[in-house]
Amino acid sequence: MGGMAFEPPQTEGEPMHRTRYRATTTSGVFALLLLAFAGPGQAQVPVAEYAERRAALAQEIGDGIVLGMGSAAPPFDYLLFFQNSPFRYLTGLTEPDGALVLIVEGGRVTAETLFVNRRDPAVETWEGYRVGVEGVEGAHGLPGRAADELEHVVDSLLSGRPRVLHVVGPYAPDAEILNDVTQRVEAVRAGNRDVPVENANDVVAGLRAVKSDAELDLLRRSTAITVQAHREALGAVAPARNEFEVQALIEYTFRRYGAERSAFASIVGSGPNSTVLHYNANDRFMEDGDVVVMDIGASYEGYAADITRTLPVNGRFSDAQRDIYQLVRDAQSAAEEVAGPGVSRDLLSQAATRVLAEGLARLGLIEGPAATFDGPDGNPLPQLLLYYMHGLGHGTGLDVHDPWPSVLEPGVVFTIEPGVYVRANLFSEVVPDTPANRRMQEAVAEVFERYVNIGVRIEDDYIVTADGLQRISPAPREIEEIEAAMAEDWTHPEARNQEWVEWYRGMR
Repeated sequence: MGGMAFEPPQTEGEPMHRTRYRATTTSGVFALLLLAFAGPGQAQVPVAEYAERRAALAQEIGDGIVLGMGSAAPPFDYLLFFQNSPFRYLTGLTEPDGALVLIVEGGRVTAETLFVNRRDPAVETWEGYRVGVEGVEGAHGLPGRAADELEHVVDSLLSGRPRVLHVVGPYAPDAEILNDVTQRVEAVRAGNRDVPVENANDVVAGLRAVKSDAELDLLRRSTAITVQAHREALGAVAPARNEFEVQALIEYTFRRYGAERSAFASIVGSGPNSTVLHYNANDRFMEDGDVVVMDIGASYEGYAADITRTLPVNGRFSDAQRDIYQLVRDAQSAAEEVAGPGVSRDLLSQAATRVLAEGLARLGLIEGPAATFDGPDGNPLPQLLLYYMHGLGHGTGLDVHDPWPSVLEPGVVFTIEPGVYVRANLFSEVVPDTPANRRMQEAVAEVFERYVNIGVRIEDDYIVTADGLQRISPAPREIEEIEAAMAEDWTHPEARNQEWVEWYRGMR
């Protein structure tokens, strides 16, 4: 995919935690920094690295045939095509209908072939140019064959030989409705039903957990673009504007700086929508006194960022909003402080959870750090779960939720994203009606009304280094930073020229 090429932001300044943590900052305006990175080329994973990945897979598998299946072309015209991540990880091919065949013997690749659609000028007139069989070697460093020859080749490799077929790609033969990859795999092995089939995606996931230097560069780029989108959004959030206006500016910024697409459905949720974890309708008019949660991420050359910020719609946090925001920020900081190589990710979660439980008890939203309520099955559950019900973070990479190890090590990229969500229907519809729960509701009722409809999530992206942790998502996140940034003049020449303003006013 096309796009601007730029070097990742350099880190500078004092670390927050001298032995573990250092924040990435940039000098000058971040937009100017991005523009300065413009150049004729683009970052990419080298062809040799794809060969190394396939060699590592072969070493893990030992012996057999690896069948990597790319995603099929969309069934209807004009739908966007996205390659599945395991196949893209091994080949770099972003065209539909591709397949990879490896012969693995003694832990080594002894033969490999990439199957692609043939060149067809008539089809390419409508769908775009294909690499074609002739271009595979130069583009991907593999011998090429036509996709319509795959079934014959696999059949000949499996016939009469005691081999295992190791499948890579979204293969789900037990699903009620078979997806496109599974259907193609079943068609390919139709004549060899006695051949054992192993799902090799877990093996590939293990390889993906630690990122190479090239991958880290691409993740820094996707993160930099997402940071810029957050900065642009600071100037768009205001009372009487709609969530979709902010979403449009965010996604415009993604494409403007060379991202392929959004890595996931953008979340722009204000007021009561801020308390819905995966809200993405993005069609409410923001009101004075709301907060708005913006959970967004660009995908650059396939690599996903994931950054969340929570803003006061009117530019100033109320006292109640400050209470919740600072609590969430303190929980994130607690996880940052313990993170580093050799640290269990459970330890990060425990550090953040402790801060949230103590903070919610201090505010009066729960009866105590260890207080419980009657769950749906009658068993006691922590009251903390009423306001914080998701995990602390996840790996990022080719998928926004990418594989990551249980113990952090250098090269792992992940997020830390604590949150607190005070939902209006918590006691009327969510919490079971029991005597103990009614007593709890009575104890927190007055405080609950103070914080109702406030949802706060703060999420950053991090790289584990040999000596600690690097935050690579320097969008404003402290209360004072956010308020100061929202008070600035963020005039955007492409989006806020006078003609646009007059049209916009006429639409209201």
